[in-house]
This record gives sequence, C-alpha cells and structure tokens, in this order.
Amino acid sequence: MRVREWDPRSASAGEIRSLVETVNAVLATDLPDDPPWQDVQVREYLAETVPGERRICWVAEDDRLPEGQSEIFAHVSILLLGDIGVLEVMVKPSLRRRGLGRQLVAMATRRAYLEGFSSIGVEAIGGTPAIPFYEALGFEREYVETRSVLNLASVAWPTLREMAAGIAPGYRVEYHPGGPPEELLEAYAQAKLEAQDDDEDLDLAPRSSDPQRLRDSLTTLHKRGLKPYIVLAIHEATGDVAGLTEVVVPAQHPERADQYDTIVVRAHRGYGIDRAIKARMLFELRDAEPSLREVQTWNAQNNESMLKVNAELGYQPDRDWFEYGVDVAQLVQLLEPTE
Repeated sequence: MRVREWDPRSASAGEIRSLVETVNAVLATDLPDDPPWQDVQVREYLAETVPGERRICWVAEDDRLPEGQSEIFAHVSILLLGDIGVLEVMVKPSLRRRGLGRQLVAMATRRAYLEGFSSIGVEAIGGTPAIPFYEALGFEREYVETRSVLNLASVAWPTLREMAAGIAPGYRVEYHPGGPPEELLEAYAQAKLEAQDDDEDLDLAPRSSDPQRLRDSLTTLHKRGLKPYIVLAIHEATGDVAGLTEVVVPAQHPERADQYDTIVVRAHRGYGIDRAIKARMLFELRDAEPSLREVQTWNAQNNESMLKVNAELGYQPDRDWFEYGVDVAQLVQLLEPTE
C-alpha cells in the first residue's frame, strides 16, 4: 500500500475512474439508497475551489503498479477555508479497520497544523462507521441535521401548484437557472448575510454573503459540474430579495439534486414565501432536469417551520448528519507515531 499526496488536476483518467469506483463502493455500503456516481467532471469537482480556499488531497493505492496506473483504495482531502480545515475521508469498505483511515487523517491533520489552522471540522453520517471512528479520535459533536429526501414520482402536483401560488400579495416569484442576475446580486447577498447571522453550525460550507464572493461561488459551482437553480421572492414595493431557495444538480449524480439554502428574510416571514418558492422550484426542476428523480435537503432539528414545509411538500426524513470539530494541535499529538 502506498500513500501519497495527489493532485486531481494531473491525475490520469484511470485514477479518476478508480476513485469513482471507490466512491460507489462506499455509497453501496454506507448509503445504499443513494445513486451511484458517474465519471463526469469528477476531476473538476475535486480540483476547483472558490478563490481564497484550497483543497489538498492524498490517496492510498496499490504499490505494485506505477503511479497513475494503480487502483485507488482510499482518499482524503482537507479544504482550507477561513479559520477551519474541512476534512473528508473515504476508505473502501473491504479495507476498513486496518488503520488506513487513521493514517490518512494524520497526514491531513499534520498539513493543517503546518498551515497554521487551529481547528478541523468534518461531517459524519449517522448509522455509519464514521461516527465511532471520529469520536475515537477526539472529535466532538457540534451540530446535528436531518437529511430528508423527496421522491418526485410521489409528488402531488395539483396540490403543489396551490402551494406555489400561495404567496401573499405584494410579492412576485422569479426563477433564475444558473444563478441570480447581476442586478440582484447585492440584494441576494444581503439576504444570505442575514441568514448567516442566524446559523449555529460550524460553517463547513459557508454562505457567500457579499456580491463578489457570490459571483466567485457561482462560477466555481459551474466549473465543478454543479448546476444551480434559483427561485426568488421579490418584495415589489422595495425590490428587495425577501426569500430565496437554491437547488444544485450535480453532473456526478444527476438523478438526485441537493437543496442548498432556503432563506426568508425576517421582515418578510409569515407571508407564505418559503412554501411558495420551494414548490415553484420543484416545477422548474421537473421541466429542466428530466432525469432527476429525487431532491435531498438538510435541516436543523430545531428548525420546526422548515421541517413542516418540507413535510407538506412530501420530503421523508432519511437519517441524521453530524458536524464534528477537533483542536488540530491535540489531534496531531494523538496521531503522532510513538517511538
């Protein structure tokens, strides 16, 4: 077994293909109802980051073959953003419990330490071996979300149409495939900024809350093969963005879309905006993405209003997702080899 730093930009097509096979082996074991990945824009998905962020990767591979021709058994990356490093570890199920994951975490943690980062965050999926793995390394649970999945084949479309129309007078709903138009970027970023103030999580995927960062984020999404769809509620008297919802369809698994933010600005709550914009989004996705079968979303367990809206739309709770954090120096000390 050989472990080395790995750059997806220069990786061979065979390496990318082998990595996708490992991703799908992990999904088949840990999330058997999730769609498998396709080998489409995977290189870009791993390589592209928003300006000011960096992702560093390592792979474990068969050392009997030359680099670029061997099978990839495991992958770890750390995304360095803001004041936190975001860890992602993936080990082929047949090779788990042999210390490989611990070795990969040690390499990524050491790099974060040398880069001057003081904390690392990671997402761990409930009901998988990731939970005891990270807790054994001293990661502490900071935040819990519930993932829910909507099967589009089960949607009651006539009822959904009523929901989409159920917004109070004085607001209009707009659909923007690809991202909000330039003239709305500032108002859009302002709505995201207010929601950021309400967050209690670790900011493992921080919102873009200024216009330029929003532009950069949208550009990066497209480069990574993640197609964004936006539905806005506009307050007609002021032109402000009163609410927004974002869904991204990944080229890597186009059968299942990812819900990103749904935000209703505080001054505009209570007018049916959240339900109307999410319902409108499903109609637009049905027309724009004929291969789409499901949409998945994540909500904090204390966000009762959004959980209620999702239930009315037909989302079914799937499983819990946990965000963990750890002090980098303490983890480095734990993982340092002893004489």
